[in-house]
Amino acid sequence: MHRLQTIEQELGKKTLPEVRIGDTVEVHYLIKEGDKERVQLFIGTVIAQNGRGIRRTVTVRRIVQGEGVERVFPLHNPRVKDIVSVRHGETRRAKLFFLRDRVGKKTRLREVFGEKEEGEAGAEADAPQA
Repeated sequence: MHRLQTIEQELGKKTLPEVRIGDTVEVHYLIKEGDKERVQLFIGTVIAQNGRGIRRTVTVRRIVQGEGVERVFPLHNPRVKDIVSVRHGETRRAKLFFLRDRVGKKTRLREVFGEKEEGEAGAEADAPQA
């Protein structure tokens, strides 16, 4: 194994959150103010994922007082305590940069409520019609 890969395995987080493009997420980010530290939430939509391995990043966008704010979070950063997926949005693109041009309710994505399993789809087709 290469040296870089061994360093990545040692320094990276063991488990990463399951985040997809279009998800609305809460990023728990550790902020240092003076000598105190606190966790601040950044709630927004994932519009891009970049990199792989220890260099993996997620770009999250939200609207604050009518202005769009985007922030790039490295997933392996020790300051990123947790990323919680609040809702899953349905997308057909890998990058959602078109959301930058939209304002208001047009920035919403269609929500995915649950994943269909193979057993459920077959059971519905086999059910007798009444």
